[in-house]
Amino acid sequence: MEPLQTSSLSDSDFALFVKKVKELTAIDLAQYKEAQMKRRLATLRDKKGYATFADFFKAIQSDKGMMAEFLDRMTINVSEFWRNPNRWSVLESKFIPELASRTNRLKCWSAACSTGEEPYTLAMILDLQRLLGTSQIIASDLDNNALARAKEGLYPDRSVKDVPPEYFNKYFTAEDTLFRISPALKRGITFERKNLLHDSYDSGFDLIICRNVMIYFTEEAKRDMYHRFAQALKPNGILFVGSTEQIFSPGQYGLESVDTFFYQRKA
Repeated sequence: MEPLQTSSLSDSDFALFVKKVKELTAIDLAQYKEAQMKRRLATLRDKKGYATFADFFKAIQSDKGMMAEFLDRMTINVSEFWRNPNRWSVLESKFIPELASRTNRLKCWSAACSTGEEPYTLAMILDLQRLLGTSQIIASDLDNNALARAKEGLYPDRSVKDVPPEYFNKYFTAEDTLFRISPALKRGITFERKNLLHDSYDSGFDLIICRNVMIYFTEEAKRDMYHRFAQALKPNGILFVGSTEQIFSPGQYGLESVDTFFYQRKA
């Protein structure tokens, strides 16, 4: 019986932590896959020397640095430029020209932008097609540390390994062992903090990119977000998702599949 008692205490300890985090930050950990999130946070808790989530919560409540580490651990800041290059090529050659043909000002949103590689990739594509100056790119994330790194625009070589040479030569300059993004691209992006599970969404987007983050949410949370993304798009607007995030039955959201990992809001 002892292992069951220990497990029960552990479950209630984490459940109370989830409740208190939501009250403190409006972040609802219950909408993330529990086993995965609990494991990630338990590793950080143990590393910091706390025996229970109750003690860990007291620490993040009183220590801004600890809160920042908590947010960094619970968000998934793994990104790179041109991740899955063939999908970006489809966006570049097919969907951007189609979208631009219907409006003189593209409105785009990189949701859960992490450290900025995704919105900067989009900005490069738009700039090379002479669309950046007349477009709006909003890039959002929950993690202020990730947003700060995105605004800094300084990246290691592993992040830029898939950037096509014509883009790399035009938009990056070397600084010691790192590479800095062009200031012109920075000026084309507005970075902001947003909780996708809690905050309201803007509307009228031609393009929404949300890749490789939905896999961490519960099925209920994903369904809600897909509905909200669809409503945030213009008719015929495009939702671009990650390579592990195929939307089954997109029609229930008012979307239709128009290419692999691309979904269009029905007119």
